Amino acid sequence: MGFRKDFLWGGATAANQCEGGYNEGGRGLANVDVVPNGPDRAEIIAGHKKMFDFDNEHHFPAKVGIDMYHRYKEDIALFGEMGFKTYRLSIAWTRIFPNGDETEPNEEGLQFYEDLFNECHKYGIEPLVTITHFDCPMHLIKEYGGWRNRKMVTFYERLCRAIFNRYKGLVKYWLTFNEINMILHAPFMGAGLYFEEGEDEEQVKYQSAHHELVSSALATKIAHEVDPNNQVGCMLASGSYYPYTCRPEDVWESRKTDRESYFFIDVQSRGEYPAYFLKDLERRGIEIEMENGDKEILKENTVDFISFSYYSSRVATSDPELLKQTQGNIFASVENPYLESSEWGWQIDPLGLRITLNDIYDRYQKPLFIVENGLGAIDHPDENGYVEDDYRIDYLAKHIQAMKDAVEIDGVDLMGYTSWGCIDLVSAGSGEMKKRYGFIYVDLDNEGNGTLARSKKKSFDWYKKVIASNGEDLSNN
Repeated sequence: MGFRKDFLWGGATAANQCEGGYNEGGRGLANVDVVPNGPDRAEIIAGHKKMFDFDNEHHFPAKVGIDMYHRYKEDIALFGEMGFKTYRLSIAWTRIFPNGDETEPNEEGLQFYEDLFNECHKYGIEPLVTITHFDCPMHLIKEYGGWRNRKMVTFYERLCRAIFNRYKGLVKYWLTFNEINMILHAPFMGAGLYFEEGEDEEQVKYQSAHHELVSSALATKIAHEVDPNNQVGCMLASGSYYPYTCRPEDVWESRKTDRESYFFIDVQSRGEYPAYFLKDLERRGIEIEMENGDKEILKENTVDFISFSYYSSRVATSDPELLKQTQGNIFASVENPYLESSEWGWQIDPLGLRITLNDIYDRYQKPLFIVENGLGAIDHPDENGYVEDDYRIDYLAKHIQAMKDAVEIDGVDLMGYTSWGCIDLVSAGSGEMKKRYGFIYVDLDNEGNGTLARSKKKSFDWYKKVIASNGEDLSNN
């Protein structure tokens, strides 16, 4: 059996982590540009420390990224050499609408992506495009407060109409919001939310989430109207929660914690807010303001498929005082004593991917797409930039085997797999370059020093073989 014949193998990046060229081609300033690396990053991402522009005290890695804005032809040629069937990338909102509230798009930005998509097709690579991968124009944050403001729905709709019409026939796979549940955990990065003192943060986050969910449904509607061949997916930061023990309280805690993220996909896939979520808001005194027609928009425009990122499983307990938390991940989790951890404290659990695939497929019965998975690690290149990254190959092989088991043994309907950071890029969580995921090494350090030269790692040829065999050959030799 194995994977379907048209399985979409590839890799994934995000504009703000790789493009650079932050002030070129008419591009405006975005929230993701002004998030520095270093100790202040976490507080800024969380919306608790104000950083609305560049300063001289911090390093802002998104300014340059890995300079893919100028080097995309070289990079896509390497993806083509690996045999990619698809390349997941995102559009920088401020390349299309520099301020976000213009009525007419920026032609130079539209042309840039048109050229990039044509370059993909030259190698038989199908673009898989994330409309918003944490990007929010800074003008919309300063002027309107980011996604807390209902006007954002109009601005996002305008963005969607511009790109769906311009790229009709060039792009048929779309994702509306990257890791939409990240709005609860990294609200400035996820939705341009900065909180003033005394503000009800939970109220703001859930109201903003509603605006994004309505926008996602409108995007789905417009995409299908512009081109019936378009397929639109939602995107979740996933990883099923295990109960720490078989105490019923721990089992219930794990169920509740999963639901904190699942409610987004319940709305996008089923078309309505689930009862458990509405009850929870009621208990917490949170009221979501809805406009007439919102419920109908959500109900009538559900997604075609469900995509998600998976890096590790998580653990929940009803007694957090007693237990050690894992390090390094935006999602807090109790440490699992049965798993090894990466250099950044992310626990490695290939079987957890199979479990997560089954949990999501059982819940929604829609095609799934793994659009992020990979190992962030410190690489040590030789003088030619070659990295013998057997640790990465081992990680990916075990995860691909787990997803193969989910397809072959469990019957999960899986469309494709795009490993995260197929070329080294700036880490979203830490802002570091040394946390590398790629098959392609980029000569750049955390401070922005380096030649930006590209070189193939050992995993490059390994993944090429995996794709050529449609996932049948995972051996490392």
